[in-house]
Amino acid sequence: MTAAHTLPAPRPGILDITPYKPGKSSAEGVAHPVKLSANENILGCSPAAREAFMAAAETLGQYPDGQGGGLRAAVAERYRLEPERLILGCGTDEIFAQINQTYLQAGDNIVQGEFGFGAYAIGARANQAEVKFAAETNYRIDVDAILEQVDERTRLVFIANPANPTGTFLPLSEVERLHVGLPGHVILVLDGAYAEFNTDPTFSDGIDLARQADNIVVTHTFSKLHGLAALRVGWAYAPAAVAEAVDRIRLPFNTSHAAQRAAVAALADEEFQARSLAHVEQWRPWLTQQLGGLGLDVVPSSANFVLVGFPRSGGRVAAEAEAFLAGRGLLVRGVGGYGLPDHLRLTIGLETHNRAMIEALADFMNGVRSQRAASIR
Repeated sequence: MTAAHTLPAPRPGILDITPYKPGKSSAEGVAHPVKLSANENILGCSPAAREAFMAAAETLGQYPDGQGGGLRAAVAERYRLEPERLILGCGTDEIFAQINQTYLQAGDNIVQGEFGFGAYAIGARANQAEVKFAAETNYRIDVDAILEQVDERTRLVFIANPANPTGTFLPLSEVERLHVGLPGHVILVLDGAYAEFNTDPTFSDGIDLARQADNIVVTHTFSKLHGLAALRVGWAYAPAAVAEAVDRIRLPFNTSHAAQRAAVAALADEEFQARSLAHVEQWRPWLTQQLGGLGLDVVPSSANFVLVGFPRSGGRVAAEAEAFLAGRGLLVRGVGGYGLPDHLRLTIGLETHNRAMIEALADFMNGVRSQRAASIR
């Protein structure tokens, strides 16, 4: 008698996870499209960071510092933080996954806004935890709706502030109210990927609040403002007990030597940071005004992108607009996977990109047939 033929099976729930899909980077028939689909820094990265990365080529045969000592010290000095309370990761995505893995087990749950970043839910479901979505009001996190979802099995609450893909934000007073309303066993994770782009006086990334809290983690990334998306470097400021627990499951050498050196150089280049912020502050209101003038709904943004709402019918729907723009060599982000099928997310580009975007959308709304784009520089 032969044994029944069986195949290896992943644990329950893994195959129910919808894989993360990044913004498009190519368009059929367009040789060099403009990528405005991933919220990358349109100015690139700091020249100093590029030089540091190139210099790291001399040490490619060596393992990096597993603790990221130089980068840890640079972040701690810049933000006045205790180095031992920092977590370094291969992008903040890895840090979210580590926190989920450290604190979740089957039957637990996380809470996030209904339009929250997909990585939070992927990490939770990978650990057989439930994901509870709180309704958002006007595309903004609703603190009361979040608290209503919290129960005895809630372990983590994830808030991106400013949020992705909406660009909206919670003022510090609301973050404080949310924190006060959470049970002590629930960790509040404040994702600050876009925090540097928010200049509103009522806003804070939450670091000062986290200094004295036992259950707040604040994350930042080098992918957006600093333009190091390809190198995957993120960091978190956490209570000492959380940082120590997460470190026990951290993979060895999870940030490369080249990435660490480039991140240190990027952090020191304040001129590049200021130029990047000034560019967003100049073109974000211009895009918002121009898009509104086309009859489109623009969600007020505090990030380096805008979320644009399209009609639900009549040949001017978001999916058709996305295809039309791709034909013009402009790649934007469809956000149907976030529960926003009538919207597109547009990264703020260079002046030529932004003007080409408005021209193309004006043609789309006026029923002009798409034409394949010449090079947009």
